[in-house]
Amino acid sequence: MNRHKAIVLAITMLAGGIFGVRQADAQTFRTYRCADGTQFIVGFYDEDKRAFLQIDGEPVTLAERLTISGARYSGAGITLRIPKSGATTVKHLKRPVTACAVVEKPGF
Repeated sequence: MNRHKAIVLAITMLAGGIFGVRQADAQTFRTYRCADGTQFIVGFYDEDKRAFLQIDGEPVTLAERLTISGARYSGAGITLRIPKSGATTVKHLKRPVTACAVVEKPGF
């Protein structure tokens, strides 16, 4: 009887793990190329106010900062600005601020 209880318990835990998993938040990923040659990928997730970057081969999480217009994220010596009008800019390491544009992906 103990063997049957162990099997039922294992099945219950497995089913709870499968059906109890929360759906992943919706996400948006953009690839940018900048005037100084910098390239980076930024990811945004619903219900999360942070920006997730892959820049210079390293992952970096940037916190959202207060701004009057558009969006500004910063952390780990990196500042990303995405204004409502005008060019997106990034400043990282000891490099000057540089203008960046979304890299358009070919249609499928």
